[in-house]
Amino acid sequence: MEIILGFALVLVLAGAAAGFFYLHRRQDPAAARVDEVAGRLSQMAETQAASQAQLAQRLQEQERALAAALDERLGQVSTRVSETLEKSTSQQRGLLDALTERLIKIDAAQKNIAELSSQVVGLQDILANKQARGAFGELQLRDLVEAVLPPSAYAFQAKVGANKRADCMLILPNPPGSIVIDAKYPLEAYRALVDAQDPAARKQAERAFAADVLKHVRDIADKYIVPGETAESALMFLPSEAVYAELHANFADVIDQSYKARVFIVSPTTLWATLNTVRAVLKDVRMREAANVIQKEVLRLLEDVDRLDKRVGKLQSHFDQSVEDVRQIRISTDKVKSRGEKIQDLQFEDDDTADELAAQQFRLERTG
Repeated sequence: MEIILGFALVLVLAGAAAGFFYLHRRQDPAAARVDEVAGRLSQMAETQAASQAQLAQRLQEQERALAAALDERLGQVSTRVSETLEKSTSQQRGLLDALTERLIKIDAAQKNIAELSSQVVGLQDILANKQARGAFGELQLRDLVEAVLPPSAYAFQAKVGANKRADCMLILPNPPGSIVIDAKYPLEAYRALVDAQDPAARKQAERAFAADVLKHVRDIADKYIVPGETAESALMFLPSEAVYAELHANFADVIDQSYKARVFIVSPTTLWATLNTVRAVLKDVRMREAANVIQKEVLRLLEDVDRLDKRVGKLQSHFDQSVEDVRQIRISTDKVKSRGEKIQDLQFEDDDTADELAAQQFRLERTG
């Protein structure tokens, strides 16, 4: 539009110039020169108008090409934007799904944590009661023993001595004999030791903890090591790895005194290893017993084989005699058959041949 207005402005200016020169040509003596200038201006205006028209046409073509290129580029950009948005939407959907799954898992984990917290609180309540704590130790001991040993290798609440009951007794052959396991849990002394804030309080807690453990050791040695009925040693079961680790790390004198008393302190892990050793010992004993039984049965089997061989020999002799009797019978039957055939070959024509028949009979008797 601006190009067209410029072209019209050029035409107006050219017309005005022509009119101006025409007026001057009538008034001025140099009219011919003015006409010449006016012609040149008119020619320049026409040339400029043609150039402007070509330029306008070229600009319109470029504008159309630019518009087409812009439309194509906009289409490509729109397609890319659409693909990018779709891909981004898909990724966002996947992330949201993954986030939802994680939230579900987190929710389930929170529920498990809440349940575990309630269970921990319940366990703390159980461990706070001395009787309940003892039952907890016995239950853990029962689970370990039942998981490793066969039922014939142990007994719970077994009678020891006159009127004593052991938490568990391992029934083993002599030596070493039956071994008693008693569960003990010195939790109060251990907690006091852990909660001690200053050296003096820790020293006092250490003395109390050592005295508590040694008291349990002496009780087990006095009650559950009975000469002639049990082995010469017993086991004290601590149902806590932490208490066991503290005892072996910082109370070596208590461990030495327990060894002297023939009471060996075990934790769930060390008891599991001990029970597996006991199972191996029982298996070896059963194998030895089975080997003795097998050896006796093999000897009896050899005796049976010897008797069978003698009986087979007797049967063979009877069989050989039977074969010989059958052979003798066959010889006799062959002779009878031969004589019958000879008799069948004889011909009786008349009474004159009686002498010949008698002679033949005589020959037959001699050959028989």
